[in-house]
Amino acid sequence: MRIDHVAMYVNDLEGCKEFFCKYFNTKCNEIYHNKRTDFKSYFLSFDDFTRLEIMTKPNMTDDEKGLNRTGFIHLAISVGSKEAVDSLTATLKEDGYEVVSGPRTTGDGYYESCIVAFENNQIEITV
Repeated sequence: MRIDHVAMYVNDLEGCKEFFCKYFNTKCNEIYHNKRTDFKSYFLSFDDFTRLEIMTKPNMTDDEKGLNRTGFIHLAISVGSKEAVDSLTATLKEDGYEVVSGPRTTGDGYYESCIVAFENNQIEITV
């Protein structure tokens, strides 16, 4: 078995798409738009064919997203090397995203950094 994709609702669908395309080199399909419900979505594909579905629709609630909450807490993306982690983290910081940890080697041996990205969602950047 494998996870086919992970999905998340966002308020700014186009901004989210641009974030992942710009910083993580995702490929994007054509927008899906259900005109009856005004639901819209994109599938973003990473180099290894992992996919992230981003979606939006009218009248969503947007509860506070504290970093110490239950449920899904972050999306971890492997960028291939320590140098790539360092470089991408620096770029994101320069572009105004908050770095909450790292880059560093964690106690369990991962080299990573964590940023708070679009709409206060945490992204872990790892080797």
